[in-house]
Amino acid sequence: MPRSRIESLLTSFPKLIPAGSQHTSVETSDVRYVYQPLEDLYILIITNKASNILQDIDTLHLFARVTSDMCRSADEKEIHRNAFELLGAFDEIVSLGYREQVNLMQIRSVLEMESHEEKIQEIIARNKEAEAKEELKRRAKQLEMQRREQSRRQQG
Repeated sequence: MPRSRIESLLTSFPKLIPAGSQHTSVETSDVRYVYQPLEDLYILIITNKASNILQDIDTLHLFARVTSDMCRSADEKEIHRNAFELLGAFDEIVSLGYREQVNLMQIRSVLEMESHEEKIQEIIARNKEAEAKEELKRRAKQLEMQRREQSRRQQG
């Protein structure tokens, strides 16, 4: 789907929300908007009308739980601050447009594993840096000793 179409759908969404309604979905001739208020924002899924609305609502609730779990508050700044982590979690929930059979605990586990692997890589990089610094010091000492030896030979 082209970006312009997505932007158009997102732009039209606020106008479609009925005031004071308890419903959390709105349909147009082409798509279904399934949404959930989250403080001043909305979590929104846009699907085709043939999709299973119960599964869409379940997916939406999982998105909301993940967002609430990862962000201290549901304000725009906090969501921006955690955008990369949220996208990683959302990617675990939906893959190629289809819902994966995961729950909040599994998503946490996957994200922690990735972060654990990242920490291991950081430790390896720091160790390589320290080894390189030690090697530089050793070579500097070796060069200094060679210079001293050459100056002794020239004097003697």
